[in-house]
Amino acid sequence: MRETGNRFEGTAAQWTADGVAEVSEELRAIVLGKAQAAKQAAGKLGVLSTDEKNEALLAMAESLWRQRESIFRANAEDVREARQNGVPEARIDRLVLTEKRLQEMIEGLRQIVGLPDPVGETLATLERPNGLQIEKVRVPFGVIAMVYESRPNVTVDAAGLALKTGNAVVLRGGKEALRSNIALVQAMRDGLSRTQVPLDAIQLIDRTERESVDLLIRAKGIVDLAIPRGGAGLIQRVIENALVPVIETGVGNCHVYVDAKADFDMATQIVLNAKTQRPSVCNAMETLLVHEQAAAQWLPEVLGALQERGVELRGCVRTLEIGWLAGVAVELATDDDYSAEFLDLILAIKVVDSVEAAIKHIDKYGTRHSEAIITEDRDAAELFLAWVDAAAVYHNASTRFTDGFEFGFGAEIGISTQKLHARGPMGLPELTSYKYIIRGSGQIRR
Repeated sequence: MRETGNRFEGTAAQWTADGVAEVSEELRAIVLGKAQAAKQAAGKLGVLSTDEKNEALLAMAESLWRQRESIFRANAEDVREARQNGVPEARIDRLVLTEKRLQEMIEGLRQIVGLPDPVGETLATLERPNGLQIEKVRVPFGVIAMVYESRPNVTVDAAGLALKTGNAVVLRGGKEALRSNIALVQAMRDGLSRTQVPLDAIQLIDRTERESVDLLIRAKGIVDLAIPRGGAGLIQRVIENALVPVIETGVGNCHVYVDAKADFDMATQIVLNAKTQRPSVCNAMETLLVHEQAAAQWLPEVLGALQERGVELRGCVRTLEIGWLAGVAVELATDDDYSAEFLDLILAIKVVDSVEAAIKHIDKYGTRHSEAIITEDRDAAELFLAWVDAAAVYHNASTRFTDGFEFGFGAEIGISTQKLHARGPMGLPELTSYKYIIRGSGQIRR
């Protein structure tokens, strides 16, 4: 298969790391047809007013609530099938839609309505000596391909953020959430049917073949940007095979470092929250680092509290010794444990001898997502905040706050762990590019 302009000609194919294999013309037609429909819709969506886009967002929110029973029925079927197929409970937790979670998704849309519209914002102006007036203005990307795993909330967050920024979105979620995503997209499109926003601005690839991802992320000239959101395997697949620009969202091997001068009551509450409040998400703590001066006094307490909450503990030799004396079972951690994003009630622990050692450990094993220090020592805190290379760095707070909703963005389309274009939770401004508008009075270059 070869590309010519915006069209794919020849035999339809997938692109994988280990070679090329054919895919059906039917799948090719479905995926590229939906992407092309989104491109047509993007041209109309990009020039709508803020009021027209906000009206559409509110209509989507109302339709989601009105159709909640059909959404919950579809989600229950997805959950039932996932359990039958042996999907781990941590992944099922991300799949489940409760009334509270649906309300949070709807509230996210309503918050987006209240946020400033970045499209059309003038970022800079200048006047040249020859009289040219130059403006740098925010514009939509066009068509965003959202490739993600089985988290139905991403379906609504991505659609809402894309719409507000004048972008059409092509959604390709995980197979475990297929029924849920179909129901959510149907509800949102029903809402759009009463507004100025074209229905094709929200597209869902309702096929589960992995090749559908490859076709989408290689649709150069149709898709303007791909955003993968999920585990390391999915993200690397998109990065390595895409022909369109990609924003890398983050695998979260997040650390909390408890310093020698920490408030230990505060440290316990933050550690328990960061690990157990929702362990299946990317901003949950995966490794606990403890200063050796804090370990003997504080670590037995928190090991016991973590064990009571069902956390499997894996630690260094010093952690094992402290756990044994406290009557808490701790397995010996491996190098793989310190590299892991568990997304489960599993925690790696290491005792270190300084804040510098903690920073060095994070630099080696971290994924540049979210890192925290718990301390009352201002100098140690400032050293940590300055030297740790991550999208979000915390002092005396849980890593669980790395979230677009918590940052006041209404929602997020992902958490970028790269440094080009966007970093951290990506809200509305991060879903725009810019162009230069130049006004003249007959100037020519000599």
